[in-house]
Amino acid sequence: MESDNIAEVHPLPPFLPDGARLLMLGSFPPPRARWSMDFFYPNLQNDMWRIFGLVFFGDREHFVVPGGKLFDKDMIVEFLREKGIALSDTARAVIRHKGNASDKFLEVAESADVAGMLAAIPDCRTVVTTGDKASQTLAATTASVQPKVGTFEEFEYAGRVLRHYRMPSSSRAYPKPITEKAEIYAAMFRETGIW
Repeated sequence: MESDNIAEVHPLPPFLPDGARLLMLGSFPPPRARWSMDFFYPNLQNDMWRIFGLVFFGDREHFVVPGGKLFDKDMIVEFLREKGIALSDTARAVIRHKGNASDKFLEVAESADVAGMLAAIPDCRTVVTTGDKASQTLAATTASVQPKVGTFEEFEYAGRVLRHYRMPSSSRAYPKPITEKAEIYAAMFRETGIW
């Protein structure tokens, strides 16, 4: 399916729990037909919740409903609130040039209101991007330096000093085994005091 150059607006509000200390930003959700739940990283073919399961519970299927057809949104939300992790994306609107979620074919039509998100979570000092497109978009939005994968750069934005961690994409298209991705995420969660 080719794009007709009509911008698609983000279907989810940012998830900004009280007391959040870390804001995790992806690029944009996949088309709704690929969703297994009404929340961030909804595609069963995306390994974000399996990475979380490996890091925090030693079980890649921890957040998968028995039977394997969907993620357990209630369990995920409760866990994120407990850990102080907020979620959103770096784009508020995109044009899909291939009708899928591949960053390669997403054109950011409007960046997300990162300053507004940060205002809603005043304890946050860490912003994590989960892939190249998200990292590029955040760096452009905040006029900051884009870190290398698995590292961070400090930057000043919206009245505070923040760390921008750039993580590997949780998409299976990103060529790295899930166990290696989980190790990189685990190091970041340890450094930020989340784990």
